[in-house]
Amino acid sequence: MVSQNKSPATSEKKLKWWQLSLLGVACTVGTGFFLGSHIAIQLGGPSAVIAYILAAFGAYLVYDKLSQMTAEDPMEGSFRSYAKKAFGRWAGFSSGWVYWSSELLIMGSQLTALALFSRFWFQQVPMWCFAAGYGILGLIIIFIGTKGFERMESIFAVMKIAAVFMFLVIAILAIAGVLRTNAHGPTIPRDWFPNGILGFWAGLIFAFYGYGGLEALGLMTMRLKDPKESPKAGKVMLLLLMFIYVISIGLALILEPWQSYTVRESPFVVALVDYRLSFVPHLFNAVLIIAGFSTMTASLFAVTTMIVTLAKDGDAPRFFIKGKKVEGKKPLPAIGLTTAGLLASVVFALLMPRSVYEYITTAAGIMLLYNWLFILLMSGKLLKLTGWGKAKRYIGMSLISMTLVGTLFHKISRPGFFISLGFIVIIGCVTLIMRHFWNKADGAKKDSSESGEGAKLPANINSRTKYGMPHIRSKGRIR
Repeated sequence: MVSQNKSPATSEKKLKWWQLSLLGVACTVGTGFFLGSHIAIQLGGPSAVIAYILAAFGAYLVYDKLSQMTAEDPMEGSFRSYAKKAFGRWAGFSSGWVYWSSELLIMGSQLTALALFSRFWFQQVPMWCFAAGYGILGLIIIFIGTKGFERMESIFAVMKIAAVFMFLVIAILAIAGVLRTNAHGPTIPRDWFPNGILGFWAGLIFAFYGYGGLEALGLMTMRLKDPKESPKAGKVMLLLLMFIYVISIGLALILEPWQSYTVRESPFVVALVDYRLSFVPHLFNAVLIIAGFSTMTASLFAVTTMIVTLAKDGDAPRFFIKGKKVEGKKPLPAIGLTTAGLLASVVFALLMPRSVYEYITTAAGIMLLYNWLFILLMSGKLLKLTGWGKAKRYIGMSLISMTLVGTLFHKISRPGFFISLGFIVIIGCVTLIMRHFWNKADGAKKDSSESGEGAKLPANINSRTKYGMPHIRSKGRIR
């Protein structure tokens, strides 16, 4: 996911469209792909390759509409601002909180993924110990300062992409026969739907999760030299992501039968274990931990910054911006809320060590798709769409809705659906309560403006009179 903690001052440098594309790829490839892809394979088998292609198409349909809105009317806040413009304050409020909730769940998912990666070396250590350790390290970075870490973000991004290409090179050498294995050799899958259509359908959500972050790319389009080039930047980014995902997962399925990916390890580590490269799985796992930690910390910043932004806009208690009034001070209440989210992730890891990753990842992916669906809905009101544009919008909405329904058909993804539904119910109830107060405040403003009009001075009152009464002279002075 993409960090949103940069202030306008640090975001003044304008980007070319291809720079934004590469930045989007580097920031999107994360633990959702490195680990989450094993669930897509577990549910759908080799059809996971098709799932990632279909998810790329769905992501394109959403970004196509978001980029059109950005090109026509560049607004800070991106989808939140467009939601407010299309449907009113309640839409901007709920959209912001849904996004905040999804980022919170993504943070928990990444934290759990880091714990699972670490157990590759230390299998006897409970997951919650690793989750607590990485969470504390992330919070320390927030308290110490972010300048040094921001400089390292680009290096971490390069490491993630380098890890993928390292796997691609090794996989190609293995398929070509350059590398030998003591187990089976590379084989092309024959049965692409071993768990039927329902397995493929249930696994779609984890493919979509791999493309999570295009909303943040919409926020970053304000940094483009020409915002009208945002559609081009998004299309190139999604094409690159699809290429990376499809080729790497396809090669992993050739190196190792899909049944091998039921363990809670990265598919790319599992695919290389049988080959005579004893150091490579360990090196790859270390890179995944470093890259995953950078993504998790970026999510920490995003969650903390989002709550501060919501508070500044009046969509969250102003208590959360306490400390930001003084330059250089940390928003301690917002950091406290983020800490509470981390603590919840650690507790989940303690109570449900075998299933927490699947549950949180499913819920995070679903929350992202709720926002994607809302983007398509608001585009119908803000854009003048052609017939083909309307068709793409409806296709995107149908595909997302189908993916959401598919999570109900498997025991791995079903709990995540109900977790996300709980978030939506809570946000919906709070939105209804806030609408009551907003309407009350608007009514008071209206009454105030009407009474103010009645208090205006008539045009024929002499300028020497005050509030319609003549000034009284006393001892030669005008009071």
